[in-house]
Amino acid sequence: MLLKKAIETYLDYLKAKERSKETIRGYGQELNALSLFIEQEHNGAVYLDDIELKDLEGYLTRQKEKGSSAKTRSRQVSILRSFYAFLFKRDLVEKDISQKLESISYQEKERTHLTPEEMETLIENIDHPLVKTATITMANTGLRISELCKLTLNDVDLKKNLIQVRQGKGNKDRVIPINAKLKEELVNYLNTIRPKTTSSYFFATTRTGRLSRQTVNETLIETVAKLGWEKHVTAHILRHSFASNLVRNQAPLPAVQKLLGHSNLTVTSRYIHQDIGQLQQAVNLI
Repeated sequence: MLLKKAIETYLDYLKAKERSKETIRGYGQELNALSLFIEQEHNGAVYLDDIELKDLEGYLTRQKEKGSSAKTRSRQVSILRSFYAFLFKRDLVEKDISQKLESISYQEKERTHLTPEEMETLIENIDHPLVKTATITMANTGLRISELCKLTLNDVDLKKNLIQVRQGKGNKDRVIPINAKLKEELVNYLNTIRPKTTSSYFFATTRTGRLSRQTVNETLIETVAKLGWEKHVTAHILRHSFASNLVRNQAPLPAVQKLLGHSNLTVTSRYIHQDIGQLQQAVNLI
């Protein structure tokens, strides 16, 4: 089978498995880049049987030469292994050559997050009423910006104090409780801020019917600039901050995992941050 055809077959498989659109797009982009590289090396269309370990290693080396980070190349190795595991399982290749690829280690950088005090200051200085409410919501729920923008009026139940997240990352649904502070803000939003519109989206605008991630991020960047902060704050940083502050207040990791919609605790554990004060307290226990 031609490599190009194999890639198409694999992507169809991912769609059948209901992997997210972003995952399928990312895998397709990576594998098509691999196909282009190998075809250039072989001067023409390539069959799976023609591909050797040195071709995969050559592709990764080229990515490194182009400036790809170790983290990016680690992900590329993961995609290649997933692709070849599929090919081997379907008897499209005689052996899984990707298993001989060396893993690429990298140092995970501590993620930027806002302390509760910084979050309060940020919110107080947001001039855009709709974005201010959206920021408060993300700060109290850990919603992804894509999830927030997709919320409908039916997804927010202020009687049961629950937010229903439909088809989050990985097409997974989850429920997030609404605390008392957030409920007060959402009730006020519905009564005084939300425009009169036929839009079914909870965070609605008069012109387009829904709040966009661009508007949220642009407003956050403008607010941070006004405050003179050096931190780069986006909607995703609000999610990091929600998780980090929960962990700092000793919320159980499994609970944080469920609220964030993570598939495993390894991802959730990245939100454990230690400041010098906490470290000092720790050594004083000895």
